[in-house]
Amino acid sequence: MLTIGSPQLKLLEKLCNAIGVSGDEGEVRKIVLEETKPFADEVKVDALGNVLAVKKSRAKKALRVMLDAHMDEVGLMLVSAEGESFGFEIVGGIDTRHLFGKQMMVGASHAPAVIGAPPPHKASDGDYLRKPSASSMRIDMAPGSSAKLGDRATFAANFKRVGPSIMSKAIDNRIGVATLIELLKHAPTNVELCLSFSVQEEIGLRGARVASNYFKPDLAIVVDSTPARDLPDHEDRENTSYNTKLGLGPAIYVYESRAMHNPALIGFLENVAQREKIPYQIRQPGGGGTNANIIQMSREGIPTVSISVPHRYTHSPISVARIDDWKNTLNLIHVALKKITRDVIKK
Repeated sequence: MLTIGSPQLKLLEKLCNAIGVSGDEGEVRKIVLEETKPFADEVKVDALGNVLAVKKSRAKKALRVMLDAHMDEVGLMLVSAEGESFGFEIVGGIDTRHLFGKQMMVGASHAPAVIGAPPPHKASDGDYLRKPSASSMRIDMAPGSSAKLGDRATFAANFKRVGPSIMSKAIDNRIGVATLIELLKHAPTNVELCLSFSVQEEIGLRGARVASNYFKPDLAIVVDSTPARDLPDHEDRENTSYNTKLGLGPAIYVYESRAMHNPALIGFLENVAQREKIPYQIRQPGGGGTNANIIQMSREGIPTVSISVPHRYTHSPISVARIDDWKNTLNLIHVALKKITRDVIKK
């Protein structure tokens, strides 16, 4: 079984602390290229910015398996300059209530900034309780900052390990990126691995469409991070939507907003997990979405399934995940790749 130790945690920290807001994933892409080139047989960057890596198989007519993890994160784009501050637009899904008073970093230099909040004596309770618009806020930067219009901004780097947990911005989906890198480093020889480190997932699953058309895989596994709502709500009731929980292992999707996942692949993953005694959970069907939504509809249709590491507080300044859930996700996919055959997806 593969392990999660200091090297893997250091790589995840490096990935999470990078700025990679949708459409400007270059900082993450550079890390991915450094990590994949020594192990892949082919690596290219396509016109959209996806990193596409191939690890060939020793077997004849090997099954072509696409593994996808998106590199981008939610964040902001600077759109207007106003002295020492900038107006911004939100890129991806962020609740604006997460933004007041937050430390940010901007652009390639990770310039420090803050989104200010009015002092209590200058704002009514309603101003704090209502959902503010992005147009009502500004990113405040130091005089002489090199920031410019079009720069991306995201929450300040804050990766830390706390006991069995990882806390950081951008766990969605740098943990998936780190998982694919580990799978490449320990690639099984019975399948041809086609690894898609895709761009612009948070704004419409754009990179994965291009990547799946390029690879023409026999099947695809999307590796992402899914919201865990395993804490009681304000009335101390158990949440019943997105009820993935920390500590119960990888979450296997049955269906999501626009994807009905391949039943044969779901059953295969469950059987592997049970035989290998790898804990797993079924993600509650329903809303949300991963790149599987678009990959399954590419070309003539591609058998697809999603597996996610659960985390709390998605698309917020800091999320929380369990190291064991990451390790078990990594091992479930690794063992499944070693055991999968063409018979699994035969009609």
